[in-house]
Amino acid sequence: MKAAVISLRSKSSQWIIEAMKSYFDEVDDIDLKDIEVRTSTHGLILKYKGGKLPEYDCVYAKGSFRFPLLLKSVAEVLSPKCYMPLKPEAFTVGPDKWLTYLSLQKNGVPMPATYLSPTLDIAKKILKEVTYPVIMKFPSGTQGKGVMYAGDFAAASSMLDALSTLNQAVIIQEYIETDGTDMRLIVAGDEVVAAMRRIAVSEEKRANIHAGGKGVAFEPDEITKRIAIKTAHVVGADICAVDLLPSAKGPLVIEVNLSPGLQGITKATDTNVADKLAKFIYKRTQDYILKKSSSDSSSVFREMGIEENGEKGATELITTLEFRGQRVLLPESVTRLARLNDKDEYAVKLEGKSICIKKL
Repeated sequence: MKAAVISLRSKSSQWIIEAMKSYFDEVDDIDLKDIEVRTSTHGLILKYKGGKLPEYDCVYAKGSFRFPLLLKSVAEVLSPKCYMPLKPEAFTVGPDKWLTYLSLQKNGVPMPATYLSPTLDIAKKILKEVTYPVIMKFPSGTQGKGVMYAGDFAAASSMLDALSTLNQAVIIQEYIETDGTDMRLIVAGDEVVAAMRRIAVSEEKRANIHAGGKGVAFEPDEITKRIAIKTAHVVGADICAVDLLPSAKGPLVIEVNLSPGLQGITKATDTNVADKLAKFIYKRTQDYILKKSSSDSSSVFREMGIEENGEKGATELITTLEFRGQRVLLPESVTRLARLNDKDEYAVKLEGKSICIKKL
């Protein structure tokens, strides 16, 4: 199988590429800045260094929150053709904190009380109604950048006056006292593959590693895991980091990161997180290929006039068998269509001249 990682070539991306090489036959390292997307009467056209992008079984497109439109366009073009861990809609919702909060609220994911103020006047009205302290942040940003703490109305009002010169909407959020700690969980599909608590340095409210925070491994409870996994599903990401705060109400989601750094959590957990993600991507790519192969084969069978046989979904193939001594090898098409693999156990039933292989 052939895969590619489209990224800004950060250290974490390089780790994932190297890990994927242990599973895929070929892995290309593509710089996001070498990608361009054009519109035409025939749809979107993707160019790489001015030429055609090769075909892949899997493309992991990831990168900075500064390039959401480009990443979304890439996903729109490639997602019908190969497996992508991040769906097109993820690049609309994920990089924008307010759109993330809207999606979480719509789907019942717990988070702190949050307000959006498009103008300075509305923001100050909100500040008169909230309970202090509060957190103020911009809709875009990562690594704790653009996150401010206001202990009272005077401090918050002064911050707003300064921020008004930037002409940006401001998010005002309930402050949750956690003694400067939060939780980061790395989600891959329906599993949390790594988790750490982040502890802020003295006099710092942000626990982000890039803000000087320290990571410590921990095992999240099932409720926290379920919330993180649901959050990833809501934003359209098979792979992402979910940041949560512990509270009296239970875990609260504060942010989703579609392209999380792996250095801090790898060191904190002493776990090869890149390898876990690479293995997940490989398995999902296998599933994608098998599903596509099954769908394509069904279409071919229908065109050839071959009808389904027996129970719904069953297909009869006429083929030769390959023998290795006293052992027989199933044709590759049968193995792929039946999704047989060496990780599962099977029951083999003999009935006259018929052989039935059933997955346990």
